Amino acid sequence: MALEVGGITIETDEEGYLANLTDWNEEVAGEIAKAENVAMGPNHWEVVNFLREYYNEYQIAPAVRVLTKAIGKKLGADKGNSKYLYELFPYGPAKQACKIAGLPKPTGCV
Repeated sequence: MALEVGGITIETDEEGYLANLTDWNEEVAGEIAKAENVAMGPNHWEVVNFLREYYNEYQIAPAVRVLTKAIGKKLGADKGNSKYLYELFPYGPAKQACKIAGLPKPTGCV
């Protein structure tokens, strides 16, 4: 599969995750979000940017439980809970947010 962004073809796997992490930028993220029916706002970007930092540090996309705990530590308890994250990314905070962040599918996600 592929994604068209600014006249450039970006390769994805069959689930829409980027084939090459280096293809990611905010414009690509916006197109993925559109395809996922997510209207990106500042809170969405905060989670996406957090995920990218986490991946750069640990070389793994976190499963939802780890994501929730890590976000709570960094951004506060009001944001580090499943309810908040599911409001932002209704099809699964780990899976959907990682896809928009241009990261691989999180471990432990079916």
